Amino acid sequence: MKAHGTIFTVLLLTGAVAASDSTIDTAAVRFAADATTETPDFQRHVVPLLGKLGCNGRACHGSFQGRGGFRLSLFGYNFKADHDEISGRVDPETPPESLVLQKPLMEIPHEGGQRLKPGSWQHRLLLNWVKADSPGRSEDAATLSELMVTPAEVQFRKDGQQVQLKAVAVWSDGNREDVTDLCRFQTNDDQVADITSSGFIEASASGDTHVVVSYDSAVVAVPVMRPVSDKTGKNYPDTPTPTKIDELVIARLKKLGVVQSDRCSDEEFLRRVSLDVTGALPTVKEIRQFVANETSDKRAKKIDELLERPGYTAWWTTKLCDFTGNSDDQLNNVTPIRQAASQQWYEWIHARVDQNVPYDEIVEGLVMAVSRDPGESYEDYCTNISQLYHKGNDRSFADREQMPHYWSRRNFQQMEDRVIGFAYTFLGVRIQCAQCHKHPFDKWTQDDFKGFQGFFTGVTGRNTNPRPENRGEYKQMLAKFDTGDLKGGQLRNELRKIVQKGEIIPFGEVYSTPPPKVVVVERKGRKQNVRRGGGRTATEARLLGETPIDLTGYEDVREPLMAWLRSPENPLFAKAFVNRVWAAYFNVGIVNPPDDMNLANPPSNAPLLDHLATGFIAHGFDMKWLHREILNSRTYQLSWRPNSTNRLDERNFARAVPRRLPAEIAWDMVSQAVSNDDKFARFASSTDGRAIAITGAGTRYRGNGDASYAMTIFGRSIRESNCDCDRSEEPSLLQTIFLRNDSQILEMLDTKEGWLAQVAKENGVPFSSRTPSRTDKSKLARLAQLRVTYTNRLTAQQTALARLKKNGGNENQIARMEAQVRSSRKKWKQYLNPGATDNSEDNTSHAVVNVAKAIDDAYLRTLSRKPTNAEAADATEFVAQAENEMDGLRGVMWALLNTKEFIVNH
Repeated sequence: MKAHGTIFTVLLLTGAVAASDSTIDTAAVRFAADATTETPDFQRHVVPLLGKLGCNGRACHGSFQGRGGFRLSLFGYNFKADHDEISGRVDPETPPESLVLQKPLMEIPHEGGQRLKPGSWQHRLLLNWVKADSPGRSEDAATLSELMVTPAEVQFRKDGQQVQLKAVAVWSDGNREDVTDLCRFQTNDDQVADITSSGFIEASASGDTHVVVSYDSAVVAVPVMRPVSDKTGKNYPDTPTPTKIDELVIARLKKLGVVQSDRCSDEEFLRRVSLDVTGALPTVKEIRQFVANETSDKRAKKIDELLERPGYTAWWTTKLCDFTGNSDDQLNNVTPIRQAASQQWYEWIHARVDQNVPYDEIVEGLVMAVSRDPGESYEDYCTNISQLYHKGNDRSFADREQMPHYWSRRNFQQMEDRVIGFAYTFLGVRIQCAQCHKHPFDKWTQDDFKGFQGFFTGVTGRNTNPRPENRGEYKQMLAKFDTGDLKGGQLRNELRKIVQKGEIIPFGEVYSTPPPKVVVVERKGRKQNVRRGGGRTATEARLLGETPIDLTGYEDVREPLMAWLRSPENPLFAKAFVNRVWAAYFNVGIVNPPDDMNLANPPSNAPLLDHLATGFIAHGFDMKWLHREILNSRTYQLSWRPNSTNRLDERNFARAVPRRLPAEIAWDMVSQAVSNDDKFARFASSTDGRAIAITGAGTRYRGNGDASYAMTIFGRSIRESNCDCDRSEEPSLLQTIFLRNDSQILEMLDTKEGWLAQVAKENGVPFSSRTPSRTDKSKLARLAQLRVTYTNRLTAQQTALARLKKNGGNENQIARMEAQVRSSRKKWKQYLNPGATDNSEDNTSHAVVNVAKAIDDAYLRTLSRKPTNAEAADATEFVAQAENEMDGLRGVMWALLNTKEFIVNH
């Protein structure tokens, strides 16, 4: 970066507040002179300087193995361990000869190269610390309250403009210090803005990004923008903002000079919202009625209508199963019937989404889950669960209070896995880094991670045994059956057979153990605190970012965790879900990736995320309110067609971004498009047989039926972990090949329940498959033989008839032979080559297909719009050049299925 250039006047444009007189000068100033005698503070100065120099980075001594026998905590989170490690490399009697100085000065060989320059302020800071006998962090040391970075927002106007950031640390003891020279700086997009190690920002290309400032436990992201046009502020064109969402989106776009696209057409809106909400295409009739409707509120009414369709319930049940980890791979042996656990999990969530149960209550049924319903004895529990597997039973797991399978997954048994999975699912946070070290992009430390673990210690999740007090009953129930010494899988298989015969079998269960009671006992004249009961349940835990909680007053240690989730003060729970819903409709989240909310990855529009999260909480976590709020915004209803200002924008919501559809919807859409009208319409009223209603997932799952291969190549979530990345919506070559050439697609075009067969029947023309099914392929050789045989026989009969006529045979012989030829043609017609039949005697009129209507319908049922004049002309010409009209229409439909416009939602 250049050291010269026009310094940007940030005070005028950002309203930054100058530091008060009480702010301590930066270390670079205080340690600039040789005469300085100040002793640096280990936490405030030494550790941040080592981070600034890269010493405790992951590529150096902060790596898990350390370097050269010297290991520091990554980014300096563990002050005691770091001080102990560094103390072995200081020489208090001759400070300049300390390894902690000689190595970075390259006075002795150092693999990391020279990190300090002799006589620099950094050198003096470390030297003064060693001279003062290397003091560590005291137990009552002040903590960082806030890192104030100014300017809080940067707006550039042209190339070469520059801004110097200033960072002031505010400590809990009231001290304020300029720590700019001790901060680490990075940019999230160096194409828009670059930043030096001293916090000097320089403008690059137009656009927006954040620069991130890190110091101690603080991570602060500063928005940096450079308008893409002159249409900013007062120059911004008048744009309708009918909803609060639109107001907040436009407020940001005004700063960027990005103008929104126009509102999309009715056809585009109907297709987009139908696929997004219900995973199905609108019918031809529905499209025509919607376009003809001239009322101003028709879009809002359509949104309400779609939210009541079964497709909405099925699709958002599937989404919630993705988020919460409903995986057959992880639920192995949870139920006596294979894959029953994933089915029960799906049905449980489905019933609640269908009833629009508030999101926090659904989460409560997972987070607080135990196997037994309130007041249910062990005997009643076993009876009720056994009846679920009895033939003719109409009970459903959905009727039970909670969903214990959430805790039964194999990848959710270790406390660390529970913390990581829970944070992904309900907080949108990737906290796994804090398992070993301070999170590099957030404030979470290893202490935060360990403290959070306490809430997950009380649950016994693998339901192989009942509660301890009911194990006698378990053995008594088991003794009724002749299971001998069977154990493990053999016992499970035997119990499966028994329960399917209508018997009541014993079950293990998910249960919570209360924390131990701490009592005071006297031993040898000394009073001691002793734990009584509680197993491994923790007595103390800490909510993220908060103070420790005494758990001994709770029967279930998850109670304060659940109360914190639904609290309006919770900074993550509502935002995590709101952000995921937004991402489902806009291709990217307000925070993106949606499951990576951290301080260094801030929202693209923080006021927008705050508005939606606050409204979601205020409306009682009503999921349909959230969907309506988003879908009714003009921002959602924008056209995908870009203008010169927004063509490169994909994160500020200035236009609709065409997006590849999720695997389940892509498959359903193909199936629907090629179906006849009756079957097509059933996609709106039923989810039977639809991919969005497939209950399980994972490599073990075998319930995808005909959709199995398509689900795989289109990236259906495998639910292998709790990461949103388990689902892929990236396009691939395999997907293109599948749509173009796979026999399954070609067979679907020619099915008897398909649209092509319907068109042929309506127009009275013959229709036969051009693509034999997999089951027919083995018969092709036999069919070829029969074709040759019967063609030869008919040819012989026709030759004999011709010879009779030529040689003057009698009329009776000729009449009998003519009758035989006609009979053979009729009897062998399906086996004969087209040229072997003589149609001169067929007096039936030739039916004509209404090609124009068929082409219109093909476009409406795939792209939800009529063809343009040019498209209609091309399609008509193609049909005319085909061997017959039905072959031509087959080609048109195949071509439409393979357009980008079909396979993306736009």
